[in-house]
Amino acid sequence: MRKRSVWAWGVAIVCFIVLMIVTPAIPQSQEYHNFADQRKFLGIPNALNVVSNFPFLVIGLIGLALCHHGNYFKLSLQGELWGWTCFYIGVAAVAFGSAYYHLKPNDARLVWDRLPMTVAFTSIIGIFIIERIDERKGTVSLIPLILAGVVSIMYWRFFDDLRPYAAVQFVPCLAIPLMAILLPPMYTHSTYWLWAAGFYLLAKIEEAADKPIYNWTYHIVSGHTVKHLCAAMVPVFLTLMLAKRDIETNRISLFQSWRISWSKTKENGAAVDSLTCTYSGVAVEESH
Repeated sequence: MRKRSVWAWGVAIVCFIVLMIVTPAIPQSQEYHNFADQRKFLGIPNALNVVSNFPFLVIGLIGLALCHHGNYFKLSLQGELWGWTCFYIGVAAVAFGSAYYHLKPNDARLVWDRLPMTVAFTSIIGIFIIERIDERKGTVSLIPLILAGVVSIMYWRFFDDLRPYAAVQFVPCLAIPLMAILLPPMYTHSTYWLWAAGFYLLAKIEEAADKPIYNWTYHIVSGHTVKHLCAAMVPVFLTLMLAKRDIETNRISLFQSWRISWSKTKENGAAVDSLTCTYSGVAVEESH
């Protein structure tokens, strides 16, 4: 098992190096800072993009409190507690980092917007490894994963190249739904992971449609503001999952459970068709 883990890390590192060699650098576009809604309210510049970060603070603090107050989430592993603590610290810090950035958008302030988000992303990967693969490996990987995220941001800031940061941000977007579907869970309510992933995907779409949404809503709200609210639903769903879940006694993956449900549906459909045909045959005989 240990040899296989070394091979997996080795392959991942080699793939990353090859990607860095064969792809061109991706500089940060300065147009990114030109958001659709730049209105000032109560003396706050870009007001809606600033205040829409408040939900991150609320859910981050609630999550931290529930993690550590009487173990409300019933976290049975030390690595889980560390992972979820890092996640909720990252979520709460998004409120300050993103608000600070949106008060005066530029590259220097964008660092503080992206840093807490990266801590949250990378913590989730560690949590998944703990829950779905191996507790020890997941716990040990938490700090290296978070450091990799921080290094990716520093690399972008010093070399104006977004490729490492893009990998850190988008690999979890692919890995987490796949792991949630294909790997047997330790706990119940795994579908909440997919709800969280869906809202994150919706948030990215709204971010890309910042100006069109601002125009479609007749300048009431921009895509970026709605993006903040949708992204805040990710920790909301994960908090609900933690509050509701129990130890999974029948550890099968979502994919396997879907296959079983589909097979039962087909069998029931076939049984209904068979009964219908039998009833029709009997009715025809009686009519004669």
